Amino acid sequence: MKKILGLLTSLALVLSLVSSTASAKPNEDNKASKDKSTHVQIVLFDGFDLLDALAPYEVFAAAGMYTKGAITVELVSAEGKRSVPSGLNGPSLEAKTALDPKRPGIILVPGASGKPAGNSEDAIPNILKQAMKTGLPDMLKQAFDNKEVTVATVCGGTLLPAMKGLLKDRHAVTNHIGMAALGALGAIPIEARVVEDGPSFVSGGGVTSGLDVALYLVDRELGPQVANSVEKLFEYEKRGTVWKAEGITPVDFNTSPQAPEQKQPAANSVSNTQK
Repeated sequence: MKKILGLLTSLALVLSLVSSTASAKPNEDNKASKDKSTHVQIVLFDGFDLLDALAPYEVFAAAGMYTKGAITVELVSAEGKRSVPSGLNGPSLEAKTALDPKRPGIILVPGASGKPAGNSEDAIPNILKQAMKTGLPDMLKQAFDNKEVTVATVCGGTLLPAMKGLLKDRHAVTNHIGMAALGALGAIPIEARVVEDGPSFVSGGGVTSGLDVALYLVDRELGPQVANSVEKLFEYEKRGTVWKAEGITPVDFNTSPQAPEQKQPAANSVSNTQK
């Protein structure tokens, strides 16, 4: 009888241990899943372009919806929680917290919205210059130095890290009106919709390229099925091939030396031959 009671006690102990382990496993799995999620910080600054910021925001938010939170997104600013006015007297958006360049994930920088040129306060060059006077450039440098962060830029947003000297000898694209400035700042301008210079830097050219940059990053981080679901939801297909410094370099017929022209026989040679 004592042996039977001992066996039952041992069995009860084993079952309780198995039960507690089993109940703890889902919590551990949930925690692991949460830890593996990709976090996106979209940076706002005074005069930012609404579409540059909101188009990627919606793509990442939809991807998070389709994956039960495998990717999360929030609006941030260099100064912290505040209301940030967009360009062209547009509406303000609420930055929820300060940009954290040490947090692993993606940091996306939009461009500015304003007059394409000129010296007025609402001209894009001056809006970008004002942004350079904030703490944002130093934060971007920290982000570029962080191997766990991918910095993505949209349209004129590419010029901000370039103005800080962070894109020297790196392939990048911006709005077509800023390509010459991008080259003058030390970057290698590439005429493409989206350019990836290594896994840590992705840039997009043109205002609507924010959709393409975000869809590419969703595809890269979460896979094509999720990206395809977001495309179907938005009724929009990602534009362009993502340019990378990989594979065979195509021939540039504008700079390649032409084949030497075939010399025509001299007139007297022709006449001599005919004789």
